[in-house]
Parts: sequence; C-alpha cells; structure tokens
Amino acid sequence: MDMVYLTFILILSVFLGFELIQKVPATLHTPLMSGANAISGITLVGALVGAGGEGSPLTIFLGTAAVTFATINVVGGYLVTDRMLAMFKKKGTKK
Repeated sequence: MDMVYLTFILILSVFLGFELIQKVPATLHTPLMSGANAISGITLVGALVGAGGEGSPLTIFLGTAAVTFATINVVGGYLVTDRMLAMFKKKGTKK
C-alpha cells in the first residue's frame, strides 16, 4: 500500500512541477535556476556525507555515484546560469 501512495505522490509532483514551470515568465528563469543550483549544492553535501561514511561497499559506491551526479548537476547548472546572464549583457561590454 505504501508503494501506491509513493507512486501517487511522484505523479502528482511531476504534474505540479510541469504546470508551475510552464507558467513562469522568461525573466524569472535565471533566478529560479540559481535557486535550483543552491539546492543541488545541498544535495552535494549530503552525497559527500553518504560517500564518506562507514558502511558496506554498496553504500560507499552509491554515495560516490551520488557525489559524481550532484557535481555534474551543480557545475552544469552554473554554466547554464552564466550563459543565460550573458544574454542580458550589452554587446560591447566584457565579462
């Protein structure tokens, strides 16, 4: 019965997230991306705790994989945010 509730929550959150993001104006995407990067940074800290803790080899492996994926997410998010902010700069100015 717990799987039914978890599946319902997953489907509801996917639908709600899609509807919310679809209604966000283009000028707010950059601040939202920066906020999402901050949350991904928190995920990275949690992954580091999981990878560095004592436990079975499977736990350490999954923690290491989580660190890898969270790092890719954070770095990629900041690169995308930087690129989006560059679109708002004037043509003659440098970084």
